[in-house]
Amino acid sequence: MSELLRAFRYLKPYWKQATLAVIFLCIVVAAELSIPRLVQTIIDEGVAKQNMDVIIQTSLLMIGLSLLAAIFMTLNTILAIRTSRSFEADLREATYTRIQSFSYGNLDDFTTGQLLTRLTSDLNQVRMIATLTLRMFVRMPITFIGSIAIMVATNFNLSLVMLVLLPITVVFSYVFIRLLQPLFLKVQERLDRLNQVLQENLMGVRVVKAFVREDYENKRFGRANEELYGNSLRVAQLLSVFNPVMMTLLNLGIVAIIYYGGIQVRVGTTSVGEIVAFTNYLQNAMNAILMLSLMAGNVSAAEVSAGRILKVVDTEPTVKNPGQPVKLGKIFGEVAFERVGFRYKGNGGASVLSDISFTAKPGERVAILGATGSGKTTLINLIPRFYDVTEGRITIDGIDVREIEQGSLREKIGVSTQETTLFSGTMSDNIRFGKKDASQEEVVEAAKAAQAHDFIMGFPEGYDTAVGQRGVTLSGGQKQRIAIARALLVRPRILVLDDSTSAVDAETEYRIEQALEKTLGDTTCFIVAQRISTVLNADKILVLDEGRVAAEGTHRQLLESSPIYREIFESQLGAGGAKQ
Repeated sequence: MSELLRAFRYLKPYWKQATLAVIFLCIVVAAELSIPRLVQTIIDEGVAKQNMDVIIQTSLLMIGLSLLAAIFMTLNTILAIRTSRSFEADLREATYTRIQSFSYGNLDDFTTGQLLTRLTSDLNQVRMIATLTLRMFVRMPITFIGSIAIMVATNFNLSLVMLVLLPITVVFSYVFIRLLQPLFLKVQERLDRLNQVLQENLMGVRVVKAFVREDYENKRFGRANEELYGNSLRVAQLLSVFNPVMMTLLNLGIVAIIYYGGIQVRVGTTSVGEIVAFTNYLQNAMNAILMLSLMAGNVSAAEVSAGRILKVVDTEPTVKNPGQPVKLGKIFGEVAFERVGFRYKGNGGASVLSDISFTAKPGERVAILGATGSGKTTLINLIPRFYDVTEGRITIDGIDVREIEQGSLREKIGVSTQETTLFSGTMSDNIRFGKKDASQEEVVEAAKAAQAHDFIMGFPEGYDTAVGQRGVTLSGGQKQRIAIARALLVRPRILVLDDSTSAVDAETEYRIEQALEKTLGDTTCFIVAQRISTVLNADKILVLDEGRVAAEGTHRQLLESSPIYREIFESQLGAGGAKQ
């Protein structure tokens, strides 16, 4: 239960209303435990002695206690729900905030489906237990202890029946809980898998249709659904066995009490009312154990869910600010790689980049070229510290990026990533994403530089046009131009364009390049490209080969000195293009 208790730390701000809810619950239990005693009084003092005054007065008292219990139970329910919902919101916010702090390395460890399950299904499990704790888990132990205490005080000899029932019930409940916990873990893991399949299919539904893969995806979903169904069914089957066994134990206890109590009534050592009250208290005690044991299944599920949530909350970002981070003021934008090496922790330790050294002077256009898998995107991801280098260092104006406060560093860098992501909202909202206080004039200026203004104005609502989910209403080239405009709007001192014009035609790409020349001024720009036409006018071209810089220079220098560059150039533009 350690993980669940750790999760319950988020209840601390609401301890006052939680305490009040427990107090109200204690009043309810006290009122309910009084009822069997009053029934005993009615039977022994009212019915047996034919005293109507006792019957009426005691009945009215029972009605009053029932109303009192109902009022305080309502108040307890209101407070319990309010407390648990607040707790859920705080835990969800803590989990989401932690995810937002993750570095790229952390995000490599969690799939989107896993994170969605933790923020929805797992959180719901934990919240439900918080509600049950303030309503049932507190009530049942008090009811059990109170019932046993009254039974012992009422008739010690009859209460010995519990000595036989309790060990059997406790052992059975313990075994039941131990069997349930691993099953609940498997259920949540299968739910992770199902969510992952759903997410992939819904995001890629157009690709599925394009390749006529509906049958395959239906089968893949069916397998994931069947696995979840199978594990959920095993949990339900185990739960279905528990309740009948517990009810059998309860009924055996009642039979024993009636039998031995009947003997005592016959010899005059106890009364009929006492036997009825005793039976009621036994039912209360056994029902408390039954409810606690049934809820133990929920606790097992919540323990698993709490562990999964806290695994996210406890995960430390792989990229952190130093103890005394440097806050960047105005910078020139000189970027230097000094014998940089990098490896992903999940690829068996193989180096993705090795011994990378070069300097980008302020205002230079540095192009990065190479075959797929040569490390181009990894290289530029190191500049804003999406990952940290594993060897060497990267500096901006002579300052190691690992010494700079992350927010301050990334404010100086504009990024248009390889995978374009747009958000729900308008065209303006997406362009203004990195600078919320930007004026409409600034938005339009950035859009014009990215060659996005014309197609935006082609929509009836212009910049107020709503972007569909993930930009599905836009073409790939349109999305890329919105992303470039978004990066330009922040007026960065360093701009990173990761294959950002791969989906636009050559003419539009040329216009973007010309506009960037006018807009960027002395901004240092890194351009990752597949098309060699994109990099012809760069001040410096780096040719990567298997994670190393195979060649460095201008277009003309590389044509003469680099066989790899010449081969790429000729394969795309033809041998005749080498005369350029």
